[in-house]
Amino acid sequence: MMSNALLFNLNLLESVTTSTLSGWRGCLVVKAATRPEKVLVLYDMEGCPYCRRVREVLTALHLDADIRPCPKGGRRFRDEAVALGGKAQFPLLMDENTGEKLYESSDIVAYLFQHYGKGRVPGYYKSRIYQPVTGSMASAVSGLRGLRATPSLKPEQTLRLWSFEGSPFSRLVRERLCELELPYTLHNLGKEHWTEIGPAKQRLKPGPYTPRPGGKRAAFFARHGRVQVPYLEDPNSGEALFESSRILRYLDRQYTV
Repeated sequence: MMSNALLFNLNLLESVTTSTLSGWRGCLVVKAATRPEKVLVLYDMEGCPYCRRVREVLTALHLDADIRPCPKGGRRFRDEAVALGGKAQFPLLMDENTGEKLYESSDIVAYLFQHYGKGRVPGYYKSRIYQPVTGSMASAVSGLRGLRATPSLKPEQTLRLWSFEGSPFSRLVRERLCELELPYTLHNLGKEHWTEIGPAKQRLKPGPYTPRPGGKRAAFFARHGRVQVPYLEDPNSGEALFESSRILRYLDRQYTV
C-alpha cells in the first residue's frame, strides 16, 4: 500500500505538471485591480479547465472571490447555481457590484480584464485554439481531482484560503475543498515582482525576502512574518494552517464523513 507521504509527493508532481501544461498562468499579477465593494462569487469546479482559466485571471488581477464548489454529484451549491443562472454549467460568475451574471470562460475573462483591469485581455490570457486540449490534459494528469463530490460535513462559516492559481501546493488544497463542497473565500496572493519567482523557501532572488510595499503580500508578510501559500483559516474551529500536507490532513479529519 502506498504511504501517505509517497502519495502526497506523487500528487504534487502531478500538480506541477498541471501548472506546466497551463503555461504557469495565474502566478504573476498583471495588474492589481481595485478591490470591489462586494466580493465576486464563482460557482466552480477545481478540476475543470474552463474554470481554471477564470481563476488564472483572478490571480492576474489580484481579485478575491467567494468560491462555491460545484463538483459532479454535489448537492450543496449546484441547485443554487441552477436557480441563479438557469443551467448547471460552470464556471458561473456572479458580480453583485454590476449585476453581471456570466457563463463561458472567454466571456468572463474578457469581462474581468475590461471591468476590473480597465483594458483588453493580454495576449498571454487570450483564448487559443489549443487550450481545450492542453487544459483537459492538465486536468487529466492531476487524476481528475477536484471534479467529483465526496460526502462531507457542512461548515457553518465560510473558510478562508490564501493561494494563487499556479501554485502546485495550493491546487492540492483547492481540489480537496471542491471535492468536499466546502465554501471558501479565495484570497489571491499572486507574485507581484520577478524577485518573488520560485518557492517561498528558495526564491529566484537570494537573500531575505522583502515584499513590495503597499501590496497584498506586504500586508500578509506584516501579519505572518512570511509569504507562503497555501494558508488556510477555518473560523469554525479556529485552526490556521500553512503547509498543504497539514491542511489536507486537517480537512479530511474535520469534514470527511
